[in-house]
Amino acid sequence: MAVQNPAVSKIAALDLHPKCAGQDRTGSRRDVPESMKTMKALSAALILLAARAAIPQDADLQKVLSQMDASSTKFQDVQADIAVDNYTAVVQDHEMQKGITAFRRVGGSMEMASHLDSGQTSQKDLLYKNGELDVYSPQPQAQEMIFSAGANRAEFDSLLATGFGASGKDLAAAWTVTFQGIDQEVKTIDGTLTAKLDLVSKQESIRKNFSHLTIWVDLNRDISVKQIMVQPDGDSRTVTYTNIRYNKHPPASLFILQIPKGTRVQRH
Repeated sequence: MAVQNPAVSKIAALDLHPKCAGQDRTGSRRDVPESMKTMKALSAALILLAARAAIPQDADLQKVLSQMDASSTKFQDVQADIAVDNYTAVVQDHEMQKGITAFRRVGGSMEMASHLDSGQTSQKDLLYKNGELDVYSPQPQAQEMIFSAGANRAEFDSLLATGFGASGKDLAAAWTVTFQGIDQEVKTIDGTLTAKLDLVSKQESIRKNFSHLTIWVDLNRDISVKQIMVQPDGDSRTVTYTNIRYNKHPPASLFILQIPKGTRVQRH
């Protein structure tokens, strides 16, 4: 049995009263007022619109994923300037950061390096390499924290590659993907339009940290120009990428943290 769209059912119900059929209660024909004809025409139009909206946009999504498949084979590395908005929902506070970031494909893994500065005393250097995330904070007291991906390395690599070189097949395998259209506002520096995709991870461990992720992808290069990561508690992290250098081979020094001797180290 076909499942009726609730929106269609509600609209269709507007036209079920016997008096709308052009007869009075005795069964005699009577003229239908123009207002009633207009209402019936409007109901029919709304039914068609609701039915059309209920059709999954699978064809458009498949086109986007296919483009990502083709572009992902060309991806080697990317470097960009970033602006980060860390939003804390409970106090409605925004912490703004700026910096640089770089991603590169090494064999079958992804490496990432970032330098972030809030413009005050808060700075952070991050490096993901060989299955470890290394975070160095020089202030207020120099500290290095090292997080090992361990058995979850594939998840870490997948999360990093999302929006940076991941193929459409990889994306669909790891995430439930919703195509939200070609964004007319979010463009690359050369005016290239971006595809807006909303992602919900198929891994429960990732959903505990991120309820969903929205990315704006330059399909020609298979790279994100904007990402919004939303946590279950309503906190979010918005990253915007500008001055993008695609396949320009960022210096190897970016992928080495310069940590002074004597820095306190914590492993997790």
